[in-house]
Amino acid sequence: MRYSLSAFIVILLIAGLLTACSTGPAPGAAEEAAPAPAADNAEAAPAADADAADMADSMEAPALAAMVADGSLPALSERLPVSPKVVEPVDGPGQYGGIWRMGLRGGQDNALLVRTMAYEHLVRWTPDWTGIEPNIAEAYEASDDATEYTFHLREGTKWSDGEPFTADDIVFWAEDIIGNAEFEAAHNVPNWLTANGEPVTVEKVDDYTVKFIFAGPNGLFLQRLATPSGADLTRWPKHYCSQFHPDYNADNLDALITEADATDWVNLMELKCAGVPGTPYDARWQNGDLPSLNPWILTTAYGAGTQVVAERNPYYWKVDSDGRQLPYIDKIVYDVGEDVDVLVLKALNGEIDMQDRHIGTLANKAVFADNMEAGGYGFYETIPSGMNTIAIALNLTHKDPVRREMFQNKDFRIALSQAINRQEIIDVVYVGQGEPYQLAPRPTSPFYNEQLAKQYTEYDPDMANEILDGLYPDKNDDGIRIGPDGEPLTLVVDVTSNQQDRIDALGLIQGYWKAVGVDMQINSMDRSLLYTRKDSNEHDVSVWGGDG
Repeated sequence: MRYSLSAFIVILLIAGLLTACSTGPAPGAAEEAAPAPAADNAEAAPAADADAADMADSMEAPALAAMVADGSLPALSERLPVSPKVVEPVDGPGQYGGIWRMGLRGGQDNALLVRTMAYEHLVRWTPDWTGIEPNIAEAYEASDDATEYTFHLREGTKWSDGEPFTADDIVFWAEDIIGNAEFEAAHNVPNWLTANGEPVTVEKVDDYTVKFIFAGPNGLFLQRLATPSGADLTRWPKHYCSQFHPDYNADNLDALITEADATDWVNLMELKCAGVPGTPYDARWQNGDLPSLNPWILTTAYGAGTQVVAERNPYYWKVDSDGRQLPYIDKIVYDVGEDVDVLVLKALNGEIDMQDRHIGTLANKAVFADNMEAGGYGFYETIPSGMNTIAIALNLTHKDPVRREMFQNKDFRIALSQAINRQEIIDVVYVGQGEPYQLAPRPTSPFYNEQLAKQYTEYDPDMANEILDGLYPDKNDDGIRIGPDGEPLTLVVDVTSNQQDRIDALGLIQGYWKAVGVDMQINSMDRSLLYTRKDSNEHDVSVWGGDG
């Protein structure tokens, strides 16, 4: 796909859907739908793999060809796997070169980096989201009972430093990282990698074959593997990360811990190869020495200055349908700015080429529309994958048993939902765009269910009061109901400070709930603190987008 490097903006038209339900954000969950970054990393139809041996060495970026010519880089045939992943360009073959300019907000905007250059898992979703297709794995099989999954890796795939990617890298992650008691104590094995309470076992069949064995059926394993969490399996180069592990480098470990200003070997591994729990630190973006399988590799790390820079990976393992090595684009440059308004101005001035995150919002739509002709950009309407714009998630596992019982009461949650005037919020906050909706699949989804989508969305304060009168009839002098603990019924709602539309919506909901006798305190905070409070089970209610 050709990408014009003139300034244009993807304006993401997200419906103003509101919900009150019992879900919460997962760490690293995206706040808006992601754009398709480039033909090598999105929108590709499944295609047969190519034979690298038949490809001419000239089928690469000119800069890489020059490095091959001067002897500083191996020939293309030595850098590609035997069967590269073939990506079919949507609009025909692209041209090598150019810089893709984007903007990051502050020092914690990892989501944009993940979306634009880090979706390289064993498998991935097809571009139309109808199924799973091989990616780093050339093929896979699942047992009939969904307890065993076998992946065949692409022979000859290499990390960005030229070292082979093999089954040993995945086994290292399984046995020495999540299988290590000290490391696991700080990170925990995610539920999707367990069955019947037991973590997955990973076996090396040969250099290019690995088998995942579960203690019971795990029928959604492939689908979960295709989500952002699936990156964990393919981000651990053993040849690099093992130097920070006591089982491989005990003699030099203390010196490395001191040099990195780490507290112990687990923290050292977090800084070099993983991430630090409760913080936005992610080694993929902060450690430029960490090899990767991504199309672009860091040359200026996050936090090293006012830009994050990533240049093409000479060992990238994908080609287009003509056998030309991807990516087409030479470099990605992310300007780092603390204020969203700065990013908007950059876009208006032609300093951002393509981006939706932070920019493609309803609040910004008017200013972009007014400046479209002068700026030479356009709106590109996309269909968002998120089920809603706002999810108000009550903590059903609250540490306080009284609050836990109250939040688990379905009638209580129904009352809060019916007390919300969604249409007014849509009109006031989201300039009339959207419709009242629950946290449910969209009408275009094969899983759409009208009852799930629309139930309890009608604004009915009388019904809400009737339900709450049956639960907590007593009120104080301010009209706030007395909760089951004998105190005024106050809900503390956590929300990220950079999502002004959510804060504005909560300001209206605060009034709706007070009218039915429920007090709300809006607790605006940094995203990392919201994650910490949620992960520590310290919150009453958290607010997130409806994307997971």
